[in-house]
Amino acid sequence: MLKRLSKFFNRSSSQKNDDNYLVLNAHEHSLNPKKICKHACEIVRVLQNNNFEAYVVGGCVRDLLLDLNPKDFDIATSATPQQVKRLFRRSRIIGRRFQIVHVQFGRELIEVTTFRSNNTHKNEKVQQSASGLLTRDNMFGSLHDDASRRDLSINALYYDTEKNTLHDFCDGLEDLAKRKIRIIGHPATRYSEDPVRLLRVARFAAKLGFHVDSKSLKPIAKMADSLKQVSAPRMFDETLKLFMGGYGLAVFQLLFEYRLFAQLVPQTNRLIEQGHPTAKNMVAQALSNTDLRIRSNKRVTPAFIYAALLWPAVQKIASEYESQSHPAASAMNKAANEVISNQITITAIPRRFTMAMREIWSMQLTLVKRGGNRAQRSMENPRFRAAYDFILLREQTGESLNGLGDWWTQYQDANEDERQSMVQKLNSGRPRKRRPRRRPQGSTNA
Repeated sequence: MLKRLSKFFNRSSSQKNDDNYLVLNAHEHSLNPKKICKHACEIVRVLQNNNFEAYVVGGCVRDLLLDLNPKDFDIATSATPQQVKRLFRRSRIIGRRFQIVHVQFGRELIEVTTFRSNNTHKNEKVQQSASGLLTRDNMFGSLHDDASRRDLSINALYYDTEKNTLHDFCDGLEDLAKRKIRIIGHPATRYSEDPVRLLRVARFAAKLGFHVDSKSLKPIAKMADSLKQVSAPRMFDETLKLFMGGYGLAVFQLLFEYRLFAQLVPQTNRLIEQGHPTAKNMVAQALSNTDLRIRSNKRVTPAFIYAALLWPAVQKIASEYESQSHPAASAMNKAANEVISNQITITAIPRRFTMAMREIWSMQLTLVKRGGNRAQRSMENPRFRAAYDFILLREQTGESLNGLGDWWTQYQDANEDERQSMVQKLNSGRPRKRRPRRRPQGSTNA
């Protein structure tokens, strides 16, 4: 498809209409309504039959043009949220900052948004902070307005499934052909309106393997600090998109290069910049492993990813507590509390995940103790597999654990007799501690 787009843009610019945007007819693009989710097509049909404009829009159009499989399908329309809700029985309006409608078909949700206005000044329906952050924006506008309000040019493509026409207002097709990520409008202003766009630039560049337009790239590092204005719950959701999309390693490399990782996981970033021997390797290897699991359709959990992202900080603080004569388990618990408390103010990690993270970390001490029936008890712990995988991850990143990962790998594959033998060998290799003799009652020192 990119070759076809490149050929198209080598032709005359006379393809643009009187309003200076492209409309491609069926024979000029590769999209097929049959490849679009039938429920999305149905929503477009219903809206248009009720005299509203309606298009499939955004990432799904972009991905289909790139021969990728879209995760979801979004609709943009001239109908207001209330008008959309009246047309679809199983629908609800959500959001305060941006009102949208979720239309439900069984388990599938289709997101329907009303065209936004690009006139954000002096309007009671639009509220901005002193820094330019949009805190409320329910001012509706035209299709052309809506395109100019989107973040990236490659996401501002509108497909009419009824007429089989593709509409491009912001040269998004040309940017697709050139494999370029470009912010629509003045980059610094658009980042100020919504700092999450900083992360989206990095995410899409990593996902698609595109380069970032120089004007869009220039302000990113300077404006990274504006991410502090984004709410912690929204930041958590954004980090899942960054690290659990199957391209987490590439995202991390760009985040680190653009100085955005420092805003997401500052405790670990600080250690990386201080030259910690394994911190950067830990993050990179964890995300690389996660990418492989996602591509293999294996389960991944935010608890494991965050356990890895924060492990260097936990380990460092735990060692400091141990140097102050705290027992290892107590030191680990105190370090976990401190690190998690610092992180959840940035990304609001839900409690169900922080509990799992604590268990993974605490079991790093438990899995070292394998004497008697401790090994078998550890195997029966519901969190064993995650803790074992974490041991392997630590060894992959360069930590020396005296073959602990290999021992547990063999133990899991062994039969009962072999397991007992493995434990006995551990015990035989350790010097036996002698108990102090009890003095007879009544005896005194000479």
